[in-house]
Amino acid sequence: MISVQTTRLKLIPLDHEMLQIWNHSGREGLEKFLQLCSNSWETEKFYQDETTLALRDFWLPMTKKFPLEFTWYTNWEIVLKEKSCSIGGLGLSGMPNNEGSTEIGYVIDQKFRGLGYATEAVHALKTWAFKDPDLKIIKAETPIINLNSQKVLQKNNFKLVSEKQINIPEPMHVYCWECLR
Repeated sequence: MISVQTTRLKLIPLDHEMLQIWNHSGREGLEKFLQLCSNSWETEKFYQDETTLALRDFWLPMTKKFPLEFTWYTNWEIVLKEKSCSIGGLGLSGMPNNEGSTEIGYVIDQKFRGLGYATEAVHALKTWAFKDPDLKIIKAETPIINLNSQKVLQKNNFKLVSEKQINIPEPMHVYCWECLR
């Protein structure tokens, strides 16, 4: 099984089979398959909805379409080693595009926020992704009101580049960030 490890975390990219287990058996089924201790994520409705849409409309179809490059198109489980449980997820929007960029997104269970896990996970995935010579820029968006997420990006050398309004799932203003190789 592919993974990226840090001192405290293990990042596991979910292949198509694992995503199907999650889709059909819920997080509990996925945790059992990965031999993790049970931990029901506590996240805001926005992140719950976004994760559900990503699973159905992006991760499942894209990992089926790109089985050899699935790591670029999936959720990476953020596993806290000391508890052997998933505390969140992160992922990329795909392989580098023609401009050499991809986007990163992440969520951490509320019970585990404020302890540096998101910063550590983003750093690990960023380091892994930049091993690809075609990748020049990793982009991210954060709601303007999400100061903690902005701090995660700043600690990972992302620079604020713009502000815009998105309408998914509802209208909100976001900051746009970039991290250069």
